[in-house]
Amino acid sequence: MAGLIRKSLDSPEETREFEAGSGHLELVNLDAGPVGRATFQPGWRWSLHVKPIAKTDSCQAAHTGYFVSGRCEPHSSRVGAS
Repeated sequence: MAGLIRKSLDSPEETREFEAGSGHLELVNLDAGPVGRATFQPGWRWSLHVKPIAKTDSCQAAHTGYFVSGRCEPHSSRVGAS
């Protein structure tokens, strides 16, 4: 049986900066996959600040998340599509 592993997003194993200083993603890696904390500056848009890095038309990763503060307004053609 595996023991407990203690990791903190206050000491991330990896930090990914978004384009134009628009925010960053802090990551720790667990056996089940990475866990991250993202900070977005006002005006952040995936299409402007991550797409040039990812080189895909949309984010290819599945996410589970919550907001600590602020708001997020989705602007995807997939949102609300029937």
